[in-house]
Amino acid sequence: MEQWNEIRHRVLVEGVSRRQVQRETGLHWKTLKKILEHSAPPGYRQKTPRVKKKLGPYLERIGQILKEDKAMPKKQRHTAKRIFERLREEGYLGGYTAVKDVVRDLEQKNREVFVPLAHEPGEAQVDFGQALVRMNGQLRKVAFFVMALPYSDAFFVMAFERECTETFWEGHVRAFEFFGGVPTKIVYDNTRVAVSQILGGKDRRLTRGFLQLQSHYLFAHRFCQVRRANEKGVVEGTVKFTRLNFFVPYQGSMTFEVSISGKNWKGTWCSSSWWRSLITQTRPRPLSW
Repeated sequence: MEQWNEIRHRVLVEGVSRRQVQRETGLHWKTLKKILEHSAPPGYRQKTPRVKKKLGPYLERIGQILKEDKAMPKKQRHTAKRIFERLREEGYLGGYTAVKDVVRDLEQKNREVFVPLAHEPGEAQVDFGQALVRMNGQLRKVAFFVMALPYSDAFFVMAFERECTETFWEGHVRAFEFFGGVPTKIVYDNTRVAVSQILGGKDRRLTRGFLQLQSHYLFAHRFCQVRRANEKGVVEGTVKFTRLNFFVPYQGSMTFEVSISGKNWKGTWCSSSWWRSLITQTRPRPLSW
């Protein structure tokens, strides 16, 4: 290893020619090339995978078994040992270790990979949560709208009697007013208020109400994959944080109170005439940082 480091330093740092190093050390040019390309001896590297003469005809069968296992509960799926036993029944004459290695490699290739999310300036996430409040002396469930800006960790919360197109619209308009602009992109789950049908993959058939809102404010949208709430994890966490920290029962007819950053924000459920007029207001400027 000391000679390895010395040769790399002489050629790459001191500028000694490769031909001179070869004359002094007697190294083959391929060996010298390997030393200069790797900071440490790379060891033996197999160029092509070994041919599995005994297991080769059964590789497709192993893949089929693992694919069928996806529809079964985890506790009822095949282990590598059970797959080995099944292959032996079907004529396999090789050993268990080869089967175990193939099963491990296939499971790693098929394993779901989660990529860390990066949030660009101007991107928002929207979700509705639910909480109990005391109204007219009785506990009842209300919905609260949350819009979060992951890049700056700012968020807006507003409570409503229920989640519907009217409250969906008003939540957006009030949030845009609160932030002083419109996000460039907003991420949603597959709420029925916005999505009338999931067509598969990323394709969605959107509701008329959502398209009207988007057409007016001209923001881009993205909907999470089904059962992938982690794709908008910031607002999911904000919904939980809001429910646990900010909701306080407030006495009053159709009135509820949210305490945010030490301030009390009182709101009442909007009337149909109010939300119909919201969309005609002046469009705020897009958010930019």
